Order: sequence, then structure tokens, then C-alpha cells
Amino acid sequence: MASLAARIIEKHAVEKPRGSVEPGDIVVVEPDAVLVNDVTGLLALRVLEETGADRLIDCRRQRPRIVFAFDHYSPAPTAATATGHRRLRLFAREKGCRVWDVGYGVMHQAAVEELVEPGWLVFGADSHTITYGALSVFSTGVGSTEAAYAMATGRLWLRVPEPLYIKLEGKLPEGITGKDLVLTLLGILGGDGAIYRSVEFHGPGVATLPMHDRLTVANMMVEAGAKTALFPFDDTAREWYRATRGREPPEEARELRVEPEPGTDSLSISLAKLEPMVAKPLAPYNVAPVAEVEGEEVDQVFIGSCTNGRYEDLEAAARILKGRRARARLIVAPASRRIYRRALETGVLEILHEAGAVIAPPGCAACFGAHMGVAGDGEVVVSTSNRNFPGRMGSPSARVYLASPYTAAAAAVEGRIVDPRGLLS
Repeated sequence: MASLAARIIEKHAVEKPRGSVEPGDIVVVEPDAVLVNDVTGLLALRVLEETGADRLIDCRRQRPRIVFAFDHYSPAPTAATATGHRRLRLFAREKGCRVWDVGYGVMHQAAVEELVEPGWLVFGADSHTITYGALSVFSTGVGSTEAAYAMATGRLWLRVPEPLYIKLEGKLPEGITGKDLVLTLLGILGGDGAIYRSVEFHGPGVATLPMHDRLTVANMMVEAGAKTALFPFDDTAREWYRATRGREPPEEARELRVEPEPGTDSLSISLAKLEPMVAKPLAPYNVAPVAEVEGEEVDQVFIGSCTNGRYEDLEAAARILKGRRARARLIVAPASRRIYRRALETGVLEILHEAGAVIAPPGCAACFGAHMGVAGDGEVVVSTSNRNFPGRMGSPSARVYLASPYTAAAAAVEGRIVDPRGLLS
């Protein structure tokens, strides 16, 4: 059987070199949705206006669905940013496009909560669009110019990626999360071990991995160069879909299986053997066990982003922080308005607040390094986000460690990096 990526591409292909598609083929496809944010959207709008292609867009048609998400500079920190937001809102209003405005949440979280469907093909002008693969969506990041073309014409070309299969076995132990899994994978693959590959997960361990962990894993596979990352649409995904969308998933979702072909590239991971991991400065694939960096003093902790701003992530942090006080500065940003509300209703936000956390509005917040928690010169940050390149969260001399919500919360409590399992009750 062909890879899941190839099967989804084939269903969306309008121009292909043969009856079926194969890795390496250049294929013209019709996407189900195109998404841009308040950074990349302005660049795409400029392309549309300069070429006159903006006249082609009418979001009232069914396909592709076009979304403008205001999540990076949210709320707008400068007059220039607010003016850019206004331009995008006016354009979206004129064309009838969907808008997720300030405070709605991170584009990627909102997309999996209410927009994308299993088996869809989606382009987003943001590299972490790859996140939707947890819901069996062929989703990939594109440049703003490519997004503009897809918005105007409803088509875009891509090359069918080679698959890389990852077999998961066992179950994650207490205190270990999908973030520890994906950091382990990045340590194996490096920054280029999955370049233009469709990373597809299978094996008995997949069934034990909850959806919030799948979203985290899919999200960060782009740090190894992946074109897309896909999980099968199994019973876990089906139950999550029902709970989140309030309806049954489409019948064709049952076909979205991952079945490796003999002789294809593969890795095998035992979930039960994983331990708390961090990505050390200055790259997401510069990984090490927490034990290797234990004792490193921390100035600030950020819990949030499209990687780990989901309810289960906030709940994990609350397990560590309940009844304790953070020593390091602590910033928490729920990934969506829905998550914010749930954490408010269940008392999770109250626990975090009592521990000294600053609760930011739903959005990218400190992850982007533009506002709401910018790191200063020489500061050390532990973040649940996805990147720790120089200057990513502020000063180029700041040092950022990437970690799970458990490890981040433990660092906030102790003021230094520690194994979180010792603080779990």
C-alpha cells in the first residue's frame, strides 16, 4: 500500500504524471484550506495586490477555505502592527474570508479544533501547519507567495514525499510526554534526517498515545525537515474528534491507515524506555536527558505555544505547581480560547495563578520572541515551545531550553532545571 501522504495527495491531484502518484512525482493539487497568520498574511496580501490576483479571491466559495489568524502579534504591541492587522481585517471582510481575531488562539490549535477534517490537504503560511497531521491531515507549511497563489487560484504544486515510518511500541511512563518523545526523535534524526519526508507513525504504541501528545509530535517533526507528519485515524482520534467537534467523523476517515511497505525506511521507539528530555541551546535537535543539565539556573519559564499550550499541558503543569510558588518568572498562554475557558472552569488557571504565573491571552505569546515575555541578554529560559535558535525568544544571547510542561513547571518551582518526576504527587 502507498504511504498515507501519497494517498491523500492522489485524491487532491488535478494534474499528475500517471494514474497513481509515487514519491518524487510533481503533482498539482487542489487544497481544502489555505491559512495565513498576521505575519505571513501581510506578505501574502502584498503579493496579491502587486500582481492583481486579489481580484480572484472570493472566500464565499467552498474551496479552498481561506483563514486569516491573528495569533503572533496578539494583541498588537505597536501601532504599526495594529495597522497591519487592520489591513488584513478589511481585506478578509471584503472577500468574505474567515478571521480568527486577537485572542482566538494559535492558528494551528484553532484549525484542529474546528476547521480541518481527516484526509484533507492543507497549506499554511507557517511551518508548524504540519501539526494537523495528528488528525490524519496532509498539512504542510509554504511561503507567503505560495500561499497567495493557492488562495487566488485554488491550486498549488508539490512533490510527493518519500515516507519515513516510525513504529511506536509500549506506553509512556508517568511524567513522560509526547514532548519527550519528539525530542528523542529529533536527537536521532537531527535537523535534516527527515527532509521532505512524510513521517508516518504506526505500531501498537500509537493507540496508547493521546491526541494532545500526537499534536505535539507532529508539530515538531518539521524541526527534522519533514514535509508532513501523519498519524492514522484510529479509535483514539475518533473519540477525540467526537468530543471536540460534537459529531461523528466522516466515514472515509476509516481508510486513513498507516501501513508501511516492505523495504521502506523506518525507526522503532519503545515509549516505556523514554525519560525526561530537553533541547539545549541553540537548536531543537541538540537534545539531552534532563539529568545531563540538571541544576542549570533559570530566569523565566514559558508554558504554551502550538506545541504545548493545550489543556492537558496546562493540567500537567498544574500538577507540579499546585500548592507551590514559582521561583522563576512564569508565563502561561493557553493555545486557544476554548482551552482557556476549560482551564478556567476546572480550576487549572487558578492553580497556575496562585503559583505566581502570568496568564497571557490565547495566542503565540512568548514563543515568537516579539512580546509577552521577551528574554533579556544572557537570560536562561525553559520553554515548552518548538524552537530555541539564537534570538528566537528575544536577545540573541539568551539561552533557551525546550522541555515538556512537567519539566518546565518543575524548573519554575525550583528556579533551575530538575527531573520533574520528583515533584509529581
